[in-house]
Amino acid sequence: MDCSHLDWPFFDDDHRAMHEQAAAWAASNLGNDSEEGDVASACRALVGRLAHGGWLRHTIPAAYGGVRRNVDVRSLCILREILAFHSGLADFAFAMQGLGAGPISLFGTDLQKRQWLPPVADGRRIAAFAISEAHAGSDIAAMRTTARPDGDGWILDGSKTWISNAGLADHYVVFARLAGQEKAWGAFMVETASPGLHIGEPIEVSAPHVLGSITLENCRVPANSRIGDAGAGLKVALATLDVFRPTVGAAALGFARRALDEATQWIRSREVFGKPLAEHQMTLARLADMALDIDASSLLVYRAAWLRDSSDTRSSSEAAMAKLYATEAAQRVADSAVQLLGGRGVVRGSATERLYREVRALRIYEGTSEIQRLVIASHLLRGSG
Repeated sequence: MDCSHLDWPFFDDDHRAMHEQAAAWAASNLGNDSEEGDVASACRALVGRLAHGGWLRHTIPAAYGGVRRNVDVRSLCILREILAFHSGLADFAFAMQGLGAGPISLFGTDLQKRQWLPPVADGRRIAAFAISEAHAGSDIAAMRTTARPDGDGWILDGSKTWISNAGLADHYVVFARLAGQEKAWGAFMVETASPGLHIGEPIEVSAPHVLGSITLENCRVPANSRIGDAGAGLKVALATLDVFRPTVGAAALGFARRALDEATQWIRSREVFGKPLAEHQMTLARLADMALDIDASSLLVYRAAWLRDSSDTRSSSEAAMAKLYATEAAQRVADSAVQLLGGRGVVRGSATERLYREVRALRIYEGTSEIQRLVIASHLLRGSG
């Protein structure tokens, strides 16, 4: 796996050392995941493996068992790139722990952080982020799930779908509209054992992910389950996505690097019309385009991560650019790898066929490519006014 980008000024020596350690760990511990059998059980086992390796500690602040003072987005990106290179399911397991803990790390009280973050980092609890609804996917402000105050707690009603870790998670960060208020939302920690929380049937998708729906029917949660200020749920959601969108681009980057490696190995050994495939000009041109897409993605991803780490200001536009370009580019790279391998590239279970399916979902998760374009354009227009 190429790591020449670590020489860029976005990184410090700790990042470089972590990359070396994580790459060695992943090469020894990942890469043999099967798509057969119980994906949820495999995901739970991976959470335990990641916790044992110490990698989940990067998803929370140091004061609560993490590695750095604040969650370091560059570290998250480095780890997701490495994990995705070796195992899409391992990347999924890592990312969902981070996303499910993100609202608490960013907006939780000290008590909430002490209660809920350490078990995520040591793998005792699996986290989930529940915002999408059947009629409010990309348009999160249109969510219909409601929360109303009730004595010393809250009552939640509604349903969420396309929820990663649904049925596997020990808790969900649920976003809901505050009842009776048109433009006020809340974020709530909901334990899986909460009365009124029901788990739907798993949703099967093209790549092996734990995905499903949840329903909340008169689901009561205590007052201290609300994360962030009253009415600030949308702020919590968007700020969390700002942190994790560059990491989606990093996962796409890992998939793309693996696809390029698979293609490069193949064209060096495959002979066509009396000479290696690597000596054909059309092959070389395709390979150059793949390398260009990967380097451009890497620059955008790590620029966005560096900006988020080095400033308290939001970097929504840069995060959107990183997520948009890297995921779209990774799809092109994976497609090119399949094309270069020919018939072998579409054999089910082969690395290139699996990568082609896995990367496709990243163009949708955590904001579609279309939404990223709207974010970028809106920031551009505000800045030019």
